[in-house]
Amino acid sequence: MLLAIGVVLLIGAAILAPLAFRAVRRWSLQRGIAEARPRALATCAGRLVTVSGTAVPGPGGVIESGLASAECVWHGHEVLRHYWALTRNAETTERDRERASDSIADYGSTELFGIVGPGSSGEDRPVLIDPEDAALSGAHMCLQRVVGRPQPGVPAPADDLLPRVKSRISGLFRGETIEFEYREWVLRPGDPIVVHGRLEIRDGRPVITAPLDGRLRIEQGTDRPEAPSAHRATDALLLSGSAVVTACTGVLLVLAGA
Repeated sequence: MLLAIGVVLLIGAAILAPLAFRAVRRWSLQRGIAEARPRALATCAGRLVTVSGTAVPGPGGVIESGLASAECVWHGHEVLRHYWALTRNAETTERDRERASDSIADYGSTELFGIVGPGSSGEDRPVLIDPEDAALSGAHMCLQRVVGRPQPGVPAPADDLLPRVKSRISGLFRGETIEFEYREWVLRPGDPIVVHGRLEIRDGRPVITAPLDGRLRIEQGTDRPEAPSAHRATDALLLSGSAVVTACTGVLLVLAGA
């Protein structure tokens, strides 16, 4: 009887062993993705991923923002034109003047930068991020300046920012111009970020880029998502423990019944 039970337990251990191995592998992979390990992320090529960590400079090192000349890993700026818009009052049929604004220039840097997981050393190679088509939220506003339009008989205000705008000035210039407003945002080295995008391999290195049907999303200063490996760790531990206990018990019973 002991021999038969022992054999059954060994068969059960043999069934549990590959399940435990796959569970441990899944847990290790998810942990590697959560910690932004390049080797783990390389297995996700062609898939959508969410990676949290710390922003670090890319292969070209720290860059400089276009308007404020601030050191950063990414920068973007926008130019707003404020103007007086004429609207018709429905009650009096007279025209009223109200303040409005249009965006006439919008730019985001395209230099690659990196992300490293918590606890990474300075020698670790980061996972790269391609921000060419990125939507950022929470970035630091490092500059906001309003420049009024020239007035008759009044010296024109110095506008040293216009020549530094990198995108083309365009748009429908409606109404009477009031002023121009310049805004610039940056991501700095060491900023906590969460990146949502598609992972691809370039020259052997994992790069997070925009999905085929959407935009790369980068969130600065947000809460890190809950580690996806918690339940997988429990599954791996239970399956591994069950396989070991079952195998050991089966061996003991086989020896006792032999």
